[in-house]
Amino acid sequence: MLDKIITFSAHEEYVNYIDNADKPCPIKTNIPDWYKKLKHSPGHKTIKGCMPFLDSLTSGYLLKVPQDMRITHNITNPETGKKDSFAHAGQLDAGYFFSRMLNLAADPARETHNTNQLTGAPHVEKNKNLPLYKILNPWIIKTPPGYSCLFLPPMNNADDRFSIIPAIVDTDKFTHEVNFPIVINGDKYETLETIIRKGTPYVQVIPFKRDSWKMKIEGFTVKEIAPKKILYFLKILDIYKEKYWSKKRWT
Repeated sequence: MLDKIITFSAHEEYVNYIDNADKPCPIKTNIPDWYKKLKHSPGHKTIKGCMPFLDSLTSGYLLKVPQDMRITHNITNPETGKKDSFAHAGQLDAGYFFSRMLNLAADPARETHNTNQLTGAPHVEKNKNLPLYKILNPWIIKTPPGYSCLFLPPMNNADDRFSIIPAIVDTDKFTHEVNFPIVINGDKYETLETIIRKGTPYVQVIPFKRDSWKMKIEGFTVKEIAPKKILYFLKILDIYKEKYWSKKRWT
């Protein structure tokens, strides 16, 4: 079976300008160091032996923040006396015009979602009831007919300062850049002054085939399930990997 092709395209000047390290890539290249250092053995079982967890780290592709973004969040504005939030993006060397041509924000404070757009959503409270910044993505993502993309923060490896709002886009038909509103992690940071550096991993892209589904609910007897249960709970290391797991390819 031939591999499906997902295409990331941007203005040719931008593609030629940036380093390969800043381009989209299989997310398996971003496995965290703490996971790599884990040991897994019959006498010391760890999550290193959990293939579903590994699949979460290696499935799909990775987008990286396209330029530095300085964040000052939930800080008292001396002019108004109210809590406010500011952002400024470091311009690419080619300057403002080049930046806008590439769908990047030279001033991301102008690129926000007002809280009225998410009234009642938990994102607003987590973001300290302040407008949500939008990171403008320079890449147009194209999938084969019938395939969409799930966009979400890198699973089990997200930045602790912020995360995108997950969404699904029919990337076989949508021929524009997908931009990403972000939520500052107010659950951890009451206030935040930081720089989100260019190249910071921030979006996991998982293409999938659109299918129609119908839910079915049924019961089973102990007699029917017992042999499977016995097999699963035998003291066999990595039984899921050996008997149930399917290896995936993302290149």
